[in-house]
Amino acid sequence: MVKIGKISVGGGKPLILIAGPCVIEGREMIMKTASHIQKITSKLHIPFIFKSSYKKANRTSGDSFAGIEMNKALEILAEVKKEFGVSVLTDVHSETEVK
Repeated sequence: MVKIGKISVGGGKPLILIAGPCVIEGREMIMKTASHIQKITSKLHIPFIFKSSYKKANRTSGDSFAGIEMNKALEILAEVKKEFGVSVLTDVHSETEVK
């Protein structure tokens, strides 16, 4: 079993939903998406963890959109956590990004 915020995952616990856009493109889209998912999961009593990447490093083309500036993206994820009271996940691409 793994604990993510207040939610326990695995070990026979009920199904949870981990959902969100692939990459953060901007604050408005993220806040709107988190709001909609949170309303649906609350109504259905499904634990919800918001997940979106601050950077997509695995794009097939170097010209593809990879995300906004990392600190700005992380601020948006922190706002989602505070505003909607949900746990948040994101990707980590290297040890230097963990801090």
